[in-house]
Amino acid sequence: MVVGPSERRAARRGFGGARLDGRVAQRHRARVRYANITIIEGNEASQFGIGIVSARIAEAVLRNERAVLPIGAYNAGYGVTLSLPSVVGREGVSRILQPAMSDEERRSLAQSAEVLRQALQRMLG
Repeated sequence: MVVGPSERRAARRGFGGARLDGRVAQRHRARVRYANITIIEGNEASQFGIGIVSARIAEAVLRNERAVLPIGAYNAGYGVTLSLPSVVGREGVSRILQPAMSDEERRSLAQSAEVLRQALQRMLG
């Protein structure tokens, strides 16, 4: 697989092995968890954030940027669709990156995937 500039930047930023210390990781989790509230409070609606994200994804695909974006894609390793940093270009998601995670974070991700698998099974009967 050809490694593009976006993938090299992602590796430098930690999507390939760097770990965040506990306080930094906790701060980032809180920022991500409540980002939608910030958008709603600032604009009184979240459709602006959704529109911006949709436009960015379309741009990455149309320009074949091979940009690293947090995007939902089917992950065969977990058996469900998860949002993880992924390389996005003309072919859609070409590669899902595995960020460095603590044992606790890996367990939490696996538990979330299991909840999604169970919900899917209930829906499919």
